[in-house]
Amino acid sequence: MFPILFRVGPITVHTYGFFMALGVAAALWFIYVQARKLGYDTNKLLDAAFWIILISLIGAKLILFFSHFSYYLENPGELLSLARSGGVFQGGLTFGVIFAIFYFRKKKIPLWPTADLVAPAVALGHGFGRLGCFSASCCYGRECSLPWAVVFKNEYAHELTGIPLNTPLHPVQLYEAGLNFLNFIILFAVLKRRKFSGQVFSLYIINYSIIRFFTEYFRGDHEDKAYILRGETALSSLSLPQLYCLAGLVAGITLFLVMRRRKSD
Repeated sequence: MFPILFRVGPITVHTYGFFMALGVAAALWFIYVQARKLGYDTNKLLDAAFWIILISLIGAKLILFFSHFSYYLENPGELLSLARSGGVFQGGLTFGVIFAIFYFRKKKIPLWPTADLVAPAVALGHGFGRLGCFSASCCYGRECSLPWAVVFKNEYAHELTGIPLNTPLHPVQLYEAGLNFLNFIILFAVLKRRKFSGQVFSLYIINYSIIRFFTEYFRGDHEDKAYILRGETALSSLSLPQLYCLAGLVAGITLFLVMRRRKSD
C-alpha cells in the first residue's frame, strides 16, 4: 500500500521498518510492565530481550538467505534491507528460543516463568510486524474475488516484492495481524491465571502453529515454495512451511502436557 512512510532529504523511512520498530517497542514495553508487577529483575530481562531479538533477526535473515540462496547471492544488499523483508519468522523464532534457553541458564533467569512472560509480547510484536508487511506489500496473498480483497497499485512496492499490481488479492497480512493480536489477548488472559510454568509459552507455540498453517493457504508470494503434497488447489496441498507448523503443533502440545504433569507431580 504505502511502502515509504516519509522522506526527509536523503533519509527514507520505510513503513515496514517503522512497524517492525513499533512491534519491538510494544513487546519490550509489555515485558517491562509485567516484569515489574511480578517482581522480576527488569534490567536483566530487558538485556535478555535485546539479545534474543537480535539473534532472532539474524536467524530470520539466515533462513531467508538459504531459502532463496541464488537470489541473495547475486543481491546481497537486499538481505539487509528492511524495506523488502525482515526474514522468515519461523526461523527467527527457532533461533531465538534456542539462544534464550542457553542465555537464561547462564544468567540464572528462570526459564519457563520467563518464557510465559515473553510469549504474549512476541505475539503482540508480530501483529505489528504483519501490519508492516501489508504496508510494504510483502508476504502478499493469492488472487481472489472476495468483497474484502485488496488491490495494490504502488510501482515501488512491486519493485521491492514482486507483488501483482491492479489484481484483487487476499489481505493475508491483515488476517495474520488480527490473529496475532487475538493470540496476544488470549495469552495475556492465560498469563494472569496460569496454573503451571510453561503453560503460556506452550499455548503460544500451539496457537501460532495453527495461525500460520491456516494463513499459508492464502499466501501468494511464494508459489515456487517446496511442497510435501501438491494438489490441484492450495487447500489440497501441504507446503513445507505447513509441515513446520505441524511439527510446532506437536512440540507445543507435548510441552504443554509435560509441564502440566511436572506441576502435578
